Amino acid sequence: MRVFITGGAGFIGSHLADALVARGDAVTILDNMSTGSQSNIAHLAGKIEIITGDIRDATTVEKAMASADLVLHMAAALGVNTILESPIESVSTNFTGSEVVLQAATKLNKRIIIASTSEVYGKNPKQPLNELDDRVVGTPQKIRWTYSDAKALEEAIAHALFLTKGLKVTTVRLFNTVGPRQTGRYGMVVPRFVQSALAGQPITIYGDGTQSRVFCHVDDAVKAILILAGDDKAIGEVYNIGGVGETTIKQLAEKIIERTKSTSAITYTAYDDAYPAGYEDMQRRVPDTTKIKNAIGWSPAHTLDSIIDDVATEFLGN
Repeated sequence: MRVFITGGAGFIGSHLADALVARGDAVTILDNMSTGSQSNIAHLAGKIEIITGDIRDATTVEKAMASADLVLHMAAALGVNTILESPIESVSTNFTGSEVVLQAATKLNKRIIIASTSEVYGKNPKQPLNELDDRVVGTPQKIRWTYSDAKALEEAIAHALFLTKGLKVTTVRLFNTVGPRQTGRYGMVVPRFVQSALAGQPITIYGDGTQSRVFCHVDDAVKAILILAGDDKAIGEVYNIGGVGETTIKQLAEKIIERTKSTSAITYTAYDDAYPAGYEDMQRRVPDTTKIKNAIGWSPAHTLDSIIDDVATEFLGN
């Protein structure tokens, strides 16, 4: 197959490129290298086509997409820090850029998977969350929710194009995908904690540490995405992709210290001191993955222990 990946130099996009190259597909990626990096794809030099550009450029997108059998739309401005520090640029990338990609896929009649996020559920207290659950977001002045809003609009456009134009789209909502190549630079908690633990530096928890998440290994997420991409019954559908084993952030820090045999202490910082104005957290976020399990038989193979070990191994190797 010929596969076009937007955001292909990013964390998840580069792992998708690996899996596709390994099975013999021809891969073209488009990335503006804002949150992606050349280091993520350096090992693929000569094996994939790399286009440096912006998903908001319709001419570039259509040209790159024209020969593809499958489009994987992974490009996004992401990470709490990115959203809070550059909200206008982030909304433009996540909404306008996605509209360009979706319109191109419609025009060119392409099969497309779009990567949405558990952020679309906002702070809905009903847990675990299934694909039909409501969005509960804060006031617009809590700028953190602009990411949720932009991705929700992206999903809505995709669904409208499916209903009205026959766009062959599947939406995946990713819950806290982690693993090798993920950077802590944008506020991602697992790589940040692991790097601190390996260095013997204090692990700093934002808030009181009782907030809980469920983490999913990037390899498990990639497998789910590629299975869905090959299943026509998934067209027009939305699927949660998430791991198993809810853990509080304090428990996560403790487990990372244990797994890495670290001497790091745990410290706490108030949200107001950790983030710019406009931040708000949610207490729990737990995926209900019943739908995807029933549809394609997928379930995650990795535990939190193996996720931590893989992230630590990568940092130690670097």
